[in-house]
Amino acid sequence: MSMAYKKGLKKDGKNPVLLYGYGAYGASSEASFNTNILSLLDRGFIFAIGHVRGGSEMGREWYDEGKLYYKKNSFTDFIACTEHLINEGFSSSKKIGIIGGSAGGLLVGACMIMRPELFGAVICKVPFLDVITSMSDPTIPLTTLEYDQWGNPENKEDFEYMLSYSPYDNIRPVEYPDLLLTTGFNDPRVAYWEPAKFMARLRDIKKGDNLVLLQTNFSAGHAGASGRYDYLKENVFDFAF
Repeated sequence: MSMAYKKGLKKDGKNPVLLYGYGAYGASSEASFNTNILSLLDRGFIFAIGHVRGGSEMGREWYDEGKLYYKKNSFTDFIACTEHLINEGFSSSKKIGIIGGSAGGLLVGACMIMRPELFGAVICKVPFLDVITSMSDPTIPLTTLEYDQWGNPENKEDFEYMLSYSPYDNIRPVEYPDLLLTTGFNDPRVAYWEPAKFMARLRDIKKGDNLVLLQTNFSAGHAGASGRYDYLKENVFDFAF
């Protein structure tokens, strides 16, 4: 895990945290300078990146241990990062927000379903949340190309493993953190109805009055707003939430 915060931070369990993760396709989430997070750091936030299995930060084995029948390692790694922040006195569960997009949306969505008491807020951007249905539709451009990433639901063992972690299929009647879902109407990778149906099912099943919000950008695709400065507006919206 990589972390950034202002000098003089006190380990009193009261610091707000935004924890980012991805963990898929062997894509490493390397730490780099990002002006977008400076406003958070100035206001006392800790910004952290969870280098979970599924990426390649620790080599090819790190990737292989976070896909197919090992996909749940990505989720338990991210949960372990969160628990470390709490156990070391950096923050507490109600002060920790998690954020991820696309396969990272699956990561934070699955962690929310597995350990809802561990987070205060969750931001799922263009999230892959209905694993079984999406991977059962070969007309979606990326589906058949990604059988070696997630599995092929026509195979019984693959189906059962994916079903065991698919966020849409594992919603329970418990209280979940405040949740923001964002999507693009023209997204060819994760269709806008995937977070929409997740929102509807979650609202129907969950307990409590915590927020479940969906923002749909009707002129965006998978990568978000395309205007020169519009991405900053999206960034501000996430941080405001």
